[in-house]
Amino acid sequence: MLKITFMGAGSTVFARNVIGDCMCSETLREAEFALYDIDGQRLQESAEILGAMNETLGGHSRITTFLGVENRKEALRGAAFVVNAIQVGLYDPCTIIDFEVPKKYGLRQTIGDTLGIGGIMRALRTIPVMDDFAKDMEEVCPDAWFLNYTNPMAMLSGYMQRYTNVKTVGLCHSVQVCSEGLMKKLKLEDKLEGRKELIAGINHMGWLLEIKDKDGNDLYPEIRRRAKEMNASEKHDDMVRFEYIDKFGYYCTESSEHNSEYNMFYIKSKYPELIDRYNIPLDEYPRRCVNQIEGWAKERDQLRESHQLDHKRSREYASYIMESIMTDEPYKIGGNVLNTGGLIENLPQDACVEVPCLVDGRGVNPCRVGRLPVQCAAMNMTNINVQLLTIEAAVTRKKEHIYQAAMLDPHTGSELDIDTIIKMVDDLIATHGDWLPKYH
Repeated sequence: MLKITFMGAGSTVFARNVIGDCMCSETLREAEFALYDIDGQRLQESAEILGAMNETLGGHSRITTFLGVENRKEALRGAAFVVNAIQVGLYDPCTIIDFEVPKKYGLRQTIGDTLGIGGIMRALRTIPVMDDFAKDMEEVCPDAWFLNYTNPMAMLSGYMQRYTNVKTVGLCHSVQVCSEGLMKKLKLEDKLEGRKELIAGINHMGWLLEIKDKDGNDLYPEIRRRAKEMNASEKHDDMVRFEYIDKFGYYCTESSEHNSEYNMFYIKSKYPELIDRYNIPLDEYPRRCVNQIEGWAKERDQLRESHQLDHKRSREYASYIMESIMTDEPYKIGGNVLNTGGLIENLPQDACVEVPCLVDGRGVNPCRVGRLPVQCAAMNMTNINVQLLTIEAAVTRKKEHIYQAAMLDPHTGSELDIDTIIKMVDDLIATHGDWLPKYH
């Protein structure tokens, strides 16, 4: 029986989407779905919801639960695929710490899960847990594919790809909706069908390098014109990325609220007017966390009354990857993989890059892209510097590398002096306490 293990199954909404997608696939629906978490209540809630979904969709699947570190190996044993969606430290206390401690030093964030000081801290508390996963997988399911959805994507996937023997690909939601969202925003829906595109770069800063209509006509000249006009004439929720189009020539994959904190341009205490000008939602991620927690509680209660839960297959990559590997039917994704052999020539080979990948019975096969436009590669490098130093800190346990990662973070370094950065890092380490390993 095919076994698919979900790490962090207490992420109920996401587990529902990915496992629901699998239940909608004739190839995957008769699998055992092994749910693993360290929180008994959340694990039980996920099992209830997925059980209701399984019955609604025909009852083909088998759902098993595994609670706590002591049962982790059994959750993984014999799995063909492992989906990772953990959040070490959760919203409370760790995300709160990631936002509130930097505020004391004058550093504001929007999302804080991918880059910046919040992304660095999240990686440092998550990598040791994923390293434990890898050790168990190497023992009890050495041939399994590890499908990572946890952020910070490039840091976590890059660590797994460089320092473990686990077959790992990082997956995000932003590649498959990038050009569609852009074209709908610019009222170019009539050009969507049959379009051809190329996206490459790094996670959350992959570049829409080419976009052509079904007849091969370049859509970028019109996109650039409309985006500049829209930014000049109205407030909207994608102003930072539209500015990227104007100033760097290309649109990128992840939202403006994310990208506003990946650089040194927009969140600046000396220029507070930029927050309003570019419509930047400071403290956005904590707000989302609170709303998601409240929303899930209501949805859970409704589902317990109805015992019915239907599902329509989503555009998440995970089920399609599994299906493709099982059937040897090719499928194309945008995957986060190690830049081995220079898939992107002007980025480092030990960077985790986001490139087109062909999936088939051989697994995930990355495609060579060549060179990025020099300004796009330069923007990516400001993020890669932080990613590589954070991984180095996690491997060596040297506190100096955490300092260096924070110093070289474009947002942090543009706002704070070196002495303040060091004080802030020390404060964050102390406040996180046992959520972080010991550094020297």
